[in-house]
Amino acid sequence: MKKKAHKLVRGAKERLPRRKSKQSLSASGAPRITNETVAEHRDEVLSTARKYIYPLQHSRHRIVTISIVIFVLAVVAFFSYTLLALYKFHATSTFMYRVTQVIPFPVAKAGPSFVAYENYLFEVRRYSHYYQTQQNVDFSTKAGKSQLEDFQKRALDGVINDAYVKQLAKKNNVSVSRADVNEQIALLRSQNRLGGSDQVFDDVLKEFWGWSADDFRRELSKQILAQKVVSKLDTEAHARATAYETQLQSGTDFAELAKQSSDDQVTKSNGGEYGFTIEKSNRDINPKVLDELFKLQPGQVSGIIEMPTGLEIVKVIENNNGKIRAAHIVVNFKSINTYVDPLKNEKKPRKFISI
Repeated sequence: MKKKAHKLVRGAKERLPRRKSKQSLSASGAPRITNETVAEHRDEVLSTARKYIYPLQHSRHRIVTISIVIFVLAVVAFFSYTLLALYKFHATSTFMYRVTQVIPFPVAKAGPSFVAYENYLFEVRRYSHYYQTQQNVDFSTKAGKSQLEDFQKRALDGVINDAYVKQLAKKNNVSVSRADVNEQIALLRSQNRLGGSDQVFDDVLKEFWGWSADDFRRELSKQILAQKVVSKLDTEAHARATAYETQLQSGTDFAELAKQSSDDQVTKSNGGEYGFTIEKSNRDINPKVLDELFKLQPGQVSGIIEMPTGLEIVKVIENNNGKIRAAHIVVNFKSINTYVDPLKNEKKPRKFISI
């Protein structure tokens, strides 16, 4: 009986449907998620996703690393090429000039101040542009190379001197304002020395020097600064000019004073007379002097006129329908080197290129 009962129970179990795994299947065959199986299902999904996430994170890290390495190598290659081009081969190409405008590579050191390589290239490029385009000089020939090399030496010395002039200007509270530059440009324009229009002026600058209007203003500002520095420091020249002005106001004969005191060796023996008639279009007379001459009546004497190279007092002798006969007394400034050389001796310059 026991055996028979056991067989009946066993048969009943076999006829019952087998219990599926914890996750029952839906009608579509997808696993059915219940409260009991949700944790198991979540772990299964996450374990599957990890197979894709980890390689992606690894690839992204590798891409970032490779990109940084490439960037560093590119920067190193760029600087290596630039340093060789500038300091070994003395390149003056437009590309190298643009680079020096962005990155302040030094070409020399003037005392405590570094001299920008860009300043040096600014001078060399305008010189080579003029002689190539206007004088048809071939700088690839032996003679042309020698000529360019000679100017490069002078240009390097020049920008070093400019650095010392800036130091003198700072020490003596001398500066050049935008108004100073604009005043000089206005004077030149009034005498038609900059062309009939802005377009003509721009074209001339580009054709002769390869300059823009801003380049011209930059060069003009540098010249005005040097003039102001010398004028500030050369007190002896100002004292002489003031003394001559006082004597003329007291009735001293202009021609006699010019013969005795003028620094213009060409005209002093002739009482200071220029020796030619002067018109407004004259380019041999300083713009400030020319402007003052045409404000005076015959017999009148000007005050002290400051020029780049010195001080001047002028007298109009005769005005014949815009053609002036005039005389002047000149007091020359000392050379800028009079003030720069002591600085050079005290704080010697160092050149980073050998020409």
